Amino acid sequence: MTDRRTVPADPPRSGVSGPVTTDQQVRGPAVALALLRASHLGPSLAVTTIAALLAVAFGLSADRGLVVTLAVFTGQLTIGWGNDLVDAARDRTVGRADKPLATGQLSTGLVRRALYVAAVACVVLSLLVGWRSAAVHLLLAVGFAHLYNLRLKATVWSWLPYAVAFGVLPAVISLADIPPQLPPLWVGAAAAGLGVAAHLLNTLLDLDDDAATGVRGLPHRIGARWSRRAAAGILLSTTAVLVLGPAGAPATWGWLTLGVVGVLTALTLVGRGKVPFSAAVLVALCNVALLVAVAV
Repeated sequence: MTDRRTVPADPPRSGVSGPVTTDQQVRGPAVALALLRASHLGPSLAVTTIAALLAVAFGLSADRGLVVTLAVFTGQLTIGWGNDLVDAARDRTVGRADKPLATGQLSTGLVRRALYVAAVACVVLSLLVGWRSAAVHLLLAVGFAHLYNLRLKATVWSWLPYAVAFGVLPAVISLADIPPQLPPLWVGAAAAGLGVAAHLLNTLLDLDDDAATGVRGLPHRIGARWSRRAAAGILLSTTAVLVLGPAGAPATWGWLTLGVVGVLTALTLVGRGKVPFSAAVLVALCNVALLVAVAV
């Protein structure tokens, strides 16, 4: 039986107007596309790509690298769907036309079932590469991400799940190797810095909507300007860790990268319009490349 509950759609956003009912639920192949949209596919693929590159950097065999990468991807799917399930009411309130749950294109039951399937796949795939990697992935990476969705998103501790989940990602990959091994501490520290900076920058896009629905994480409390400044400082520090962390004298390209990041960081502080955000994103991409390049 179709659920015909009416969902408020005021204030309208991106063309959404009037009541939205689940009569608008998509059918056929469009269901898969809507589910992918609800999974926060962009961030999910970004984290999965970093995992795959780390698997190559750590020298994992092709089969183990593929399995641990798929484990990370299915874990990210559960996080994205869990986020949209938790935020569905808030997304409806602000008229999020890009959220299939909020517009009624997907039912809560369908998204919940997809989450359960992905969760089972994540557990199985994680265990296939060893209990050590599985424990770190399921308890710390995926577990803390869901803790963010369920509890910490609207608190001053909103940054913590990002620090933990990103910080342990290199360990998830290296512990999947034979024999299992832990990455250097500075690699985890750099990854944690990337996670916190990603949280600060990503939240800038939704500050107004979050404020309208009572979400007050760390970025909301310190404001857009200080969030951007904090992200820039963290990213610059992360670059320094990645350049200076490996044993021996830094390579010339490392110093050059640090110089470029320094210039981009300055732009995040003094630039106008979209320049600060774009510069910060470029710094983050530089750090991802550095992390993969110096991970071993």
